Amino acid sequence: MFDIFSLKDFSFPKDFFWGSGYAGHQVEGNNVNSQRYQMEIDGDWPEKSGLACNSYELYEKDIDLVTSLGQQAFRTSVEWSRIEPKEGEFNKEATEHYVKMFAKMKEKGIKVFATLVHISYPTWFENIGNFNKLENLKYFERYVEYIVPKIAPYVDYWNVLNESNMGGDANFQTYSIVYHARGYHIIKKYSNAPVSSAHALVFYQPYRAHDEWDKYLAKHMDMCVNEYFFHAIRTGEIVYPFRDVIYNKEVKDCVDYWSINTYVRHLVDCRNMRGAGKKYDTSFMSFIDKEFYLNEFNPECVMANLSRLRDKTVIITENGCSCNDDRFRIVWLTLYLKALEESIRMGVDVKGYLYWSLIDNYEWKSFLPRFGLVDCDFKTFERTPKPSAYFFKEIIENNGFKQEILRKYLKEIPTL
Repeated sequence: MFDIFSLKDFSFPKDFFWGSGYAGHQVEGNNVNSQRYQMEIDGDWPEKSGLACNSYELYEKDIDLVTSLGQQAFRTSVEWSRIEPKEGEFNKEATEHYVKMFAKMKEKGIKVFATLVHISYPTWFENIGNFNKLENLKYFERYVEYIVPKIAPYVDYWNVLNESNMGGDANFQTYSIVYHARGYHIIKKYSNAPVSSAHALVFYQPYRAHDEWDKYLAKHMDMCVNEYFFHAIRTGEIVYPFRDVIYNKEVKDCVDYWSINTYVRHLVDCRNMRGAGKKYDTSFMSFIDKEFYLNEFNPECVMANLSRLRDKTVIITENGCSCNDDRFRIVWLTLYLKALEESIRMGVDVKGYLYWSLIDNYEWKSFLPRFGLVDCDFKTFERTPKPSAYFFKEIIENNGFKQEILRKYLKEIPTL
């Protein structure tokens, strides 16, 4: 077990910034023209997003929470399906909504992180093949050309796409780099703010540490999920197993900073048809009443992940704990922030940390996973900060960790 009460105080660089985030489809509600909403209907999922957190109407309350909790930055998405619900038809009311939302954040002194596509996009775009077809690039270009100049005055950091490397399809993963590059160059016409795409940096670890088959498959999965992306950005060469290489001069250096989403390790078992190793019994923790991939503490994966990213500034755009007992979130923050501080001492230029997420929300298929620093009552939509939110606030105020802060919010190591 991790003994967080024995950790020495640690701090972060003076220009380090702190915040949180969420995604439109998970909080806004009634995102009825998105492919994710259509999946909920067609799949007859027992839990549908519905009104989610009703943040489309209550976004000002969320912004007030960000400032009241001492956070300096906030990441959220523009929902393309609201902006262009039908192909070629742009919704001025929805456009103005996002302009007002970003303007409000800027007015409050919040660093604005805007994501143009966070997993959800219009149903009509899904029906014509989405990012799996390069011939659809013209539709994406039109959307980016439309929305970027309208919100650019308020945006401090851009994400073109979110976690496209987890698309699960070789076309999606490789072609989305071309989409990212085109988005990057369009944004640069209207904004001087840094641009990236949020990359899900997964740490693949062999289930059997010295087994050659597990080691080989872990390396292969790392190349297919992580390294192909970094290589493409660094060289302009999109290489992927069993596919012809794509050379695209727009791709090279089309990232101004590494936007990194990092959570836990994935164990790789070559003797399993899917290659997925189960979590070790020695570290498994069932934080919620549901099978879920975030069921252990593994802060070491942060150091393993970031050690390969010494060539550009890094910003952690997602990292968080899904748990019913908020005390585990305090443990998570302590451990992962310590790992982040150690990464900085190893030479990684990390400039900011955005906890995922600000409020409990719809986790794509279910409301059970609770990531939020703030509780949301999904019937009344009342927002209530948890102890972890105030713990995080004091971390921000001190730009680092102190034992006296920890002991104020946690009296003992929590247990399941």
